[in-house]
Amino acid sequence: MPTARAISSAVLLSTAALLASSLTACAPAARDGDRRGDGGTATDEQALEAFRGQSPDWQDCPAPAPVQGGGEAPRALPDGTAWQCATLRAPLDWKKPAGESMDLALIRARSSGDAADRIGSLLFNFGGPGGSGVATLPGLAPDYDKLRARYDLVSFDPRGVGNSRAVRCSDPALPDDSEVDDTPDDGADELAALVAFNRDTAAACERNSGDVLPYVGTTQAARDMDLIRQVLGDEKLHYFGISYGTELGGVYAHLFPERVGRAVLDGVVDPTHDRMAEALAQAGGFQRAFEHFAAWCAERGCALGADAERIVAATVALEEALDDTPLPVSDGGELDGDALVDAVSGALYRQDYWPTLRVALEAAADDDGDVLQDLAEALGQRGGDGDPDASDAPDASDAPDASDESDGSNEEDAFRAITCDDSSDRYTAADVRARLPEFLRASPLFGPGLAWSALSCDGWPVPGTAHRPEVSAPGAPPVLLVGNTGDPATPYEGTARMAERLGKGVGFELTLEGEGHGAYDSGNGCVREAVDAYLLDGRLPAPGTVCEAEPLPEGK
Repeated sequence: MPTARAISSAVLLSTAALLASSLTACAPAARDGDRRGDGGTATDEQALEAFRGQSPDWQDCPAPAPVQGGGEAPRALPDGTAWQCATLRAPLDWKKPAGESMDLALIRARSSGDAADRIGSLLFNFGGPGGSGVATLPGLAPDYDKLRARYDLVSFDPRGVGNSRAVRCSDPALPDDSEVDDTPDDGADELAALVAFNRDTAAACERNSGDVLPYVGTTQAARDMDLIRQVLGDEKLHYFGISYGTELGGVYAHLFPERVGRAVLDGVVDPTHDRMAEALAQAGGFQRAFEHFAAWCAERGCALGADAERIVAATVALEEALDDTPLPVSDGGELDGDALVDAVSGALYRQDYWPTLRVALEAAADDDGDVLQDLAEALGQRGGDGDPDASDAPDASDAPDASDESDGSNEEDAFRAITCDDSSDRYTAADVRARLPEFLRASPLFGPGLAWSALSCDGWPVPGTAHRPEVSAPGAPPVLLVGNTGDPATPYEGTARMAERLGKGVGFELTLEGEGHGAYDSGNGCVREAVDAYLLDGRLPAPGTVCEAEPLPEGK
């Protein structure tokens, strides 16, 4: 998922703005398994009562920890509202609440409106899986400022992510993933190296985080969200999920249909797909988005070709050439075919990036790989898969500097862990070879990397939950599903399928005819007006409402 889930193992979390924030310790509730004052041991129900009765100790937020992505402490909002952080205790295993417990990291900004108008808290998940909500929300908050009139804005680091018992798979014995070819097409040695890398990574995850690995899946995270709802004092969960966050929201609705409040799912994951089907759909989604970019580029006199078909063909040929002979870049490194795919796929997440992508591809075709390399590194390290703030879009005259990105985030490790805990699919190299022709037909540029990414759970030490997420939610109130027809990572067709799986009268669709991943954070006025009306006033858009994309500003 969102990966839906990602374009390749090198760009697992291609674009969200991990821009700030963190958490601070709060006074924990009684830990599960603690002995009671009468000399006995807490029962499951007593443990649950203790969890529900917590009062988070909200404090000013420090800078995000390295594991959350690093950066500066979040600044106060323009009206002076400070960001507050806390920790919340939850069962490590929701099936055994009286057993071991863990901390969840929270962040919030209080409502700006009158107390009488306040609806409650609006909980965000920006996608991934693996992105830190604590670090992400402050940077994206300007997009949601209107919603703060009636809601506290709240997010969290899901279990296994950031400051919520982070999964760690790093190991000095592992090769750097840049040394492993994501698309092994030059013989048995490349394939053997990829298989070994995935299995060795799984073993390292078990060595470093084996105690938490079985408990980081989406179902457990959905139960955490219901605990957050209760501790914040809300009768219903009001929720805004983007990309993978739509899967998390769908699973929550399935588990707790009667507790769903006003919920928006944007950039909707297709719940009918297993991992291989999802990857194949993404290959087609990224191909379609790139063809749209190519048509846009051709209209502006793109040096790569006179029309979209030639631009696509030229890019495929450039990727193949770089795969055979990488292009030296000024920092002493090399631009290879994988980096080109990473840059292109990352730039397709937001139309604001298209002008930079055009400049980067034209320069690379002229043997200058610096801009494309910078773009690949900056987008590939930005983390999460919710949309970044528009102000962070790379400018064609000033490509992002990857050296500014923080080290230490566990996003990729958490992505793998949550993905593999959720999915019972364990594909082999033989499985991928059998399906590879389908992926190549869907996209010669993106298909191979997505096909081979199916090996990422090979050797995973924890059995996965199911082939597909369960999201049926009979009896739940309307859930607003926002689909973007040009979305590369969560193809538009998944919106209707989520609506069908949620159940009659639950899934309610809103369409954006646009580009990029997701819709609300694209800044489209029609989408924002419709979503805001639902969240603030409970008014759903008219059935069949379609919003049209707003063109890029002149000169871009």
